[in-house]
Amino acid sequence: MRRALLALPERPARIAVAVSGGADSAMLAVHAAAVARELGIGIALFHVHHGLQASADEWGRQVRVLAERLALPLSEARVDVALGAGKGIEAAARDARYAALARLAGEHGIRHVLLAHHRNDQAETVLLRLLRGTGLVGMAAMKPVSARDGVVYLRPWLELGREAILRAADDVEAACGWRPVQDPTNADPRYTRAALRELLAPALDARWPGWRAIVARHARHMAQAAEILDEVAREDFAALDPSPDGASFSLKAWRGLSEARQAHVLRHWLERNGARMPTDARMQDLLRQLRGLHSLGHDRQLRVEQAGHVIRCHRGRVWVEPRA
Repeated sequence: MRRALLALPERPARIAVAVSGGADSAMLAVHAAAVARELGIGIALFHVHHGLQASADEWGRQVRVLAERLALPLSEARVDVALGAGKGIEAAARDARYAALARLAGEHGIRHVLLAHHRNDQAETVLLRLLRGTGLVGMAAMKPVSARDGVVYLRPWLELGREAILRAADDVEAACGWRPVQDPTNADPRYTRAALRELLAPALDARWPGWRAIVARHARHMAQAAEILDEVAREDFAALDPSPDGASFSLKAWRGLSEARQAHVLRHWLERNGARMPTDARMQDLLRQLRGLHSLGHDRQLRVEQAGHVIRCHRGRVWVEPRA
């Protein structure tokens, strides 16, 4: 916790801890309260009430008791999880939670929020993304520091096993009687992450007891590799005679790259222009069309629609722009 806060470019005046009431986030609040006071940083607790469980009100009460024990201010946001938006319940709840945390942070003038993800969560995330066929960046899983909707999220416990957190929770209960809440969905195999935790993890534990640390280390290596590739993509894009706003580049210069770097810089270009990543099949089709344009000459026009954006080629320049 101390290393994470001291590593920030500037020491914030105030930070917040996202607290659900479970052992992980509660212990994060306990330790953050001690370290923040030592460093002269103000601290607040944020609680998001999803309303998905009958016991959600009780979770809120437990968080309020914890805030009183720690003498910290608490702010609560109630959200409606959009179950009909084409997402699974886990993804919908996560999006609603981040939106609520960003709203609370904005209301209180706080830019940094601590999250209690730990090594077990990181290992599960890597496995889930592997099974979903994600790319290199996805395999890097959760970052210790990330930004979303103007908020900087810190995850200081990604290298910490959950056993240590549970021991701390037992110590707190023995000292003052406060007990964390239990979310029944965490053990319900109808939910994807819980299915991995309840069905797959025990088999891995029996065969490879240290698998979580190994998989978490794999995520760190993937993050380093992704950072290197991002540097390569930025250098490649700078050599493509990009427009001042980065919305277009030279098709001829792009054709001078290897096929792997053509694809990588194309993803980099789409991301920096706010376009959603195409599926692998659509990306392969786009690459095929762009490579074919060069062999047919620069006078043939191309227009490809991609999830709210349009990719087009005219007079040797490849452009991306929001779809009207």
